[in-house]
Amino acid sequence: MTNMLNFAKRLWSDDEGATAIEYGLLAALIAVAIIGAVTTLGQGLIGTFGEVSAELSAAPTGGTTTPTTP
Repeated sequence: MTNMLNFAKRLWSDDEGATAIEYGLLAALIAVAIIGAVTTLGQGLIGTFGEVSAELSAAPTGGTTTPTTP
């Protein structure tokens, strides 16, 4: 019975698992922050490339033009 009691005391005072959980929570928090930043940056890039695409579509196509004299 004392062996079981000693084991329970050792198990209760062991904090290695708590440290691992803390590191896991920290890694999860960092991952959420990275996902948020990439999502925000991605939406901004989609808007920018959309504007560039619209400008290029509206631009006259290439070809030779003859200059006009007034």
